[in-house]
Amino acid sequence: GLSEASGIVTMCRRGDAPEVVATTSGRAIPGTELRVLAEPGAPGEVQVRGFHVMSGYFEDPDTTAATMTEDGWLRTGDVGVLDEAGNLRITDRIKDMFIVGGFNAYPAEIEQLLGLHPDVADVAVIGVPDPRLGEVGKAYAVRRRGATLTADDLIAWSRREMANFKVPRAVEFLPELPRNASGKVVKGELRGRG
Repeated sequence: GLSEASGIVTMCRRGDAPEVVATTSGRAIPGTELRVLAEPGAPGEVQVRGFHVMSGYFEDPDTTAATMTEDGWLRTGDVGVLDEAGNLRITDRIKDMFIVGGFNAYPAEIEQLLGLHPDVADVAVIGVPDPRLGEVGKAYAVRRRGATLTADDLIAWSRREMANFKVPRAVEFLPELPRNASGKVVKGELRGRG
């Protein structure tokens, strides 16, 4: 849900293929315009405009200006991809993205890749400052029961499995990741760990 847009922006339709229903949020609802600020098929900022989008935050012009474009587009804070049929797939949050030597790194994508390692039970990635590259990834991982995976092992595996700019430069193992009441990882708490 997106409260600034009355909760619903996209939906799958009766007759959509099961793969579309399972992997996307569907197409824009009637009366809604949806765009992704990127080349076709590439991830970018998701913006929405329509009759149901708020006109601004009550008595908060600064936050309104940061959230709304002058021509009425709401900056959702999401990163997404639109397919040829207009189905939206949310891939990350803009606030979580970090830039490694000029390349946009999306934590959700890196987390999915790291999650493929057989000894990783859970993982979260954040950007941390780096004097040469601006920012680099740091992974917080939970080992599977009985696994003896080391940080060096996971980094070496990552170098074989993903583009260099996506490879975490540091790995810290935790017994569990901090989560909020809805089960989402509290990345702010991880950022506070350094």
